[in-house]
Amino acid sequence: MANINITSIIKNQIKNYNLDTKKSSEGKVVAISDGIATVSGLYDTQLGELLKFPKDTYGMALNLEEDLIGVILLGEYSHINEGNKVLRTKKIVQVPVGDKLLGRIVDSLGQAVDGKNVIKSDKTREIERVALGIMTRQSVNQPLETGILAIDAMIPIGKGQRELIIGDRKTGKTAIAIDAIINQKGKNVKCVYVSIGQKNSSLAIITQKLIDADALKYTTIVSANSSESDAMQYISPYTGIAIAEEWMEKGQDVLIIFDDLSKHAVAYRSLSLLLRRPPGREAYPGDVFYIHSRLLERAAKLNKNYGNGSITALPIIETQAGDISAYIPTNVISITDGQIFLMTDAFNSGQRPAVDSGLSVSRVGSAAQTKLIKKVSSSLKLQLANYGEIKSFSEFSSDLDQETKTILENGSKIMAFLKQKQYSPYTQSYQAIILYLIDQKMIDLLNINLIPQFKEFLAKEVKNKEEFKKIAKDMDQKLEFTNEIEKKLNSLLTKTINKFNQEYS
Repeated sequence: MANINITSIIKNQIKNYNLDTKKSSEGKVVAISDGIATVSGLYDTQLGELLKFPKDTYGMALNLEEDLIGVILLGEYSHINEGNKVLRTKKIVQVPVGDKLLGRIVDSLGQAVDGKNVIKSDKTREIERVALGIMTRQSVNQPLETGILAIDAMIPIGKGQRELIIGDRKTGKTAIAIDAIINQKGKNVKCVYVSIGQKNSSLAIITQKLIDADALKYTTIVSANSSESDAMQYISPYTGIAIAEEWMEKGQDVLIIFDDLSKHAVAYRSLSLLLRRPPGREAYPGDVFYIHSRLLERAAKLNKNYGNGSITALPIIETQAGDISAYIPTNVISITDGQIFLMTDAFNSGQRPAVDSGLSVSRVGSAAQTKLIKKVSSSLKLQLANYGEIKSFSEFSSDLDQETKTILENGSKIMAFLKQKQYSPYTQSYQAIILYLIDQKMIDLLNINLIPQFKEFLAKEVKNKEEFKKIAKDMDQKLEFTNEIEKKLNSLLTKTINKFNQEYS
C-alpha cells in the first residue's frame, strides 16, 4: 500500500514538473582592474543600472554584452575580488534633488562632501533621462545677464540657451562662469557649478569667492575633481543637470556650468578603452559626441504649459594653442547655440575678459537682449571688427591716413571700456550708460590714456549722484531708452565728461 502511494506521488510530481527557468538577479565578479569590474550572471540588467558589490560599494553598468557586463565602480574598490557576489538594484543611478542642496558641495552621487550634515532630501531623480521634446519648449526670449559688458552687449545669452565658453588654458574661462553666477544674486536664478577634473585647491578658491559674494546660498557645487575616479568624473555632469531639472520643472530658472567638458571627454575615453571599446579619432570612442549631446539637449526654455522654467547651460572647453577645429571643440560647438571664444594673446596683453568678438557668436542674438541694451549695442561688434581688421594691416605700415588713425584710436578706446575686473559684474543700467557713451561717440572727448581713471570717476558719479540714480532706476524699470531718458542721460554724461576733463587735464 505504501509502495502504491509513493509511486502515485512520484508520477504526480513528474506530471506537474515545471521546466521553466528563472533568471537570477545575482551575479559574480569575473575580473576587476582599474576601477572596471567584469560581471557574469546578471541577466536583464539595464544600461546605467546601479549594481551592488560587497561592503556597500556600487557600480554602474556601462557595457552590456551577451554574457558579461562591464561595470564602472563608483568609489573605493580595493576590497572587491574575483568571485565576489554582485546584486541588481533594478534602479538607474539616482541622486537627491531639491532646495536642500542649495549652498552645499556634493559628489557625483549627490552625497555631501563639505563636512556639514548629511543631505536628507525626500526626492531623487535618475541622472540619465531623455531630453524633453520640442512641444514642451519655447524659443529663447529672456536675457540671462552675466554682468560682463563684452558678453551682454555682443554675445548675449538667453534663458534656456547653451553657450560654449572656449579657449586655451588660463585665459579666464572659469572667471566668466563664476562672474555669471555672482550676477544672478537677487534675480531668482538658481545655479549649479559642476567641477570636473579640477584641482581641489582651485575649487576651494572658487567656493570661497562664492561665499564672499554671498552667492553660494543659491548655488549647488557638484565636485568630481582630479583626485576622483574617472567613473565619478564621467557621471558628474549628468548629476548636475538632474539637480537643475528638478528646479526647471517647478517653473524656476537655473544656470548650470560644466567646468570642463574636455576633461569629461578624457575621463570617458579612459573608461571606454578600459572597457575595450574600439577607439576612433584621437582614441575617443565613436559615441563621444553622444555623451555631450544628450547632456546639453536637456537645457531648455519650457513653455507656459510646462511652467516656464529654464536651464541655461554654459559648458567650458579647453583648446590647445587656440585650435577650435580639434575633435572635441568642434563636437561641442556643433551642439551648442554659440560660443564665447577667449584669446590667449589678448589675455596676456591685459584685456580682461579676453573675448574675441570675431570668433564669438550667439545664435540667439538680440532675442536675448532688452530694448535698453539692444539699442546702444547694435553697432559695437561691427566697430570692433573694423578695428581688428585695420589694426592687423596697420602693423605693416607706418604711414597712416587720418581716417585710419581715428578708427584705430576709437577701437582702442572701446577695448579699454570693455576691460572689466573679475568678480565685479555690472548692472544692466550701468552697462547701458557705458554703451551709450560708445554709441554716441562721446568717448572721442576722452584721452585714451585716461580712460581707466574716467571709468572709476564715472562709477563713483553713478553710485553717488542722485540724478544718475534716478536715471538708472528708470532704465531698470522700463528696460528701454525713452526720449526723456536719453535726453537726461546725454546731458548728464556731457557734464560728467567736462567735469572729468577739467579735473584731469
